[in-house]
Amino acid sequence: MKAIYWQKGDAIDFANATESTIPANTLVALGTHVGVAGTDIPAGGTGTLLVSGVWKLAKKADEAIAAGVDVYFSAADDAVTATATENIACGYAIASAATGDGTVLVRLPG
Repeated sequence: MKAIYWQKGDAIDFANATESTIPANTLVALGTHVGVAGTDIPAGGTGTLLVSGVWKLAKKADEAIAAGVDVYFSAADDAVTATATENIACGYAIASAATGDGTVLVRLPG
């Protein structure tokens, strides 16, 4: 198969199939992956989804996450968790977050 270079891949086009605007900096599920809305993405429109880099993301309440642990997006909690079951792979924590912390630094896999 012949490959043709398309783009670097840090940011990709994303079609918002919902009836609501996705605000900039919102964590967005993309199948079994995630990205972060780079700008507001209007309902029915196309915008930029950032799929790499380190992001400060909301962490599930009352859960400690150690540096280096794989993390997952829980749509039910709208937060990151270390629990894989029924959640979407999100990347890994680059720093530990204590139980009382509201956020964790996460490296998206790109």
